[in-house]
Amino acid sequence: MDIQFCSKITLRQKIGLSNSTFKKYRNSGVWLEGIHWQRLNTRSVRYNLPLILDWVANRNAPEVHQIAIENYLRSLPSNQKKYSRNNS
Repeated sequence: MDIQFCSKITLRQKIGLSNSTFKKYRNSGVWLEGIHWQRLNTRSVRYNLPLILDWVANRNAPEVHQIAIENYLRSLPSNQKKYSRNNS
């Protein structure tokens, strides 16, 4: 999965929802912090565009969206297999 974070302006252009709807989804737990969005500081939030687009496409099939979340988490550098010199 290609990881691409975007601003609320870009997200609004892509999915056509309002900033207040984004905030509602964040605050209610529909979109999960660290998964669907990241807080960079007290005033800046970035959204995981591929995962949110997947969520839009699979709103009625949460088990399918869960697979996308698991794939995203596996793709993070922190979850990559670490190789030692002896295992190369």
